Order: sequence, then structure tokens, then C-alpha cells
Amino acid sequence: MSVADLFPTLHNLSRADKLKVMQFLVQELATEEEALSLQPGVTYHVWSPYNSHEAANKLAVLLEEDRQVNDA
Repeated sequence: MSVADLFPTLHNLSRADKLKVMQFLVQELATEEEALSLQPGVTYHVWSPYNSHEAANKLAVLLEEDRQVNDA
């Protein structure tokens, strides 16, 4: 079901039910946000370009191509 499908149904709800829907959505968003936040004591892997020779090579190729285009 899409949001566009929900709007007519939501529009016809009573004021009290609209508030309940809002409370439900706010709680859902808060729960999702909490799941996305960093937790103390947990180790997170973070990608770094350090020692990424393939990325460095790709960047060098792109820079060389850009230089050739700009010099032409």
C-alpha cells in the first residue's frame, strides 16, 4: 500500500484516531532512530580509503582523463 492510498483513509479518520496515528508514527520513527544511533561499548567498522590502492588508481585515472579533457 502506498502513501497515496493511505491519505483518503487517514483523511476520513476522527480527530482522536488521527492523533493515535500520529503517536504511532512518532514512536516508530523514534524506535528507528534509536536503532540507527551509535551504542556505547559497541565496535563499528568504518571504511577508510587508507590502503585502498584500487580507489587511488581509479582516482588517478579520472584525474588524468579530466586533465586531458581540460588541456585539449
